[in-house]
Amino acid sequence: MGGSKGKKKAVLYEQLRSATNSSAVNKTSIIVDASKYIQELKEKVDRLNQEVGATSRISTHYQNPLPMVTVETLERGFLINVFSQKNCPGLLVSILETFEELGLDVINATVSCSDCFQLEAVGGENQGQDDSIDAQVVKQAVLQAIRNWSENC
Repeated sequence: MGGSKGKKKAVLYEQLRSATNSSAVNKTSIIVDASKYIQELKEKVDRLNQEVGATSRISTHYQNPLPMVTVETLERGFLINVFSQKNCPGLLVSILETFEELGLDVINATVSCSDCFQLEAVGGENQGQDDSIDAQVVKQAVLQAIRNWSENC
């Protein structure tokens, strides 16, 4: 039974030696080489992450797309969806102020502001309003609020 365990360990050390391109013969040297190899891989990953981070900062600086906005007409109001691939501090406040200016009461809303910005809101027209508004007016007002917000960031 002891021979079987010894063979399995020998195979594992041989696999480790092969995976790390080690030329070491004894077990301790194979483990040392494997540790060095793992450290090199970590450093390589760190460099790549730094390069990706620098590239995304440059790309975000030059290409900052506005959030997507959709507005659907409901029986008594609108379903408004806003989605941005990045978190946008202060954007929710700008959009809610626009709803108020339009006379839309927020009946229900779901908001996520963690990694990205996502808003789904059901806005009903305020009963005290004389003029009726349509989905296109709501969409244009929300897009304008987003443009105004993005200029002040």
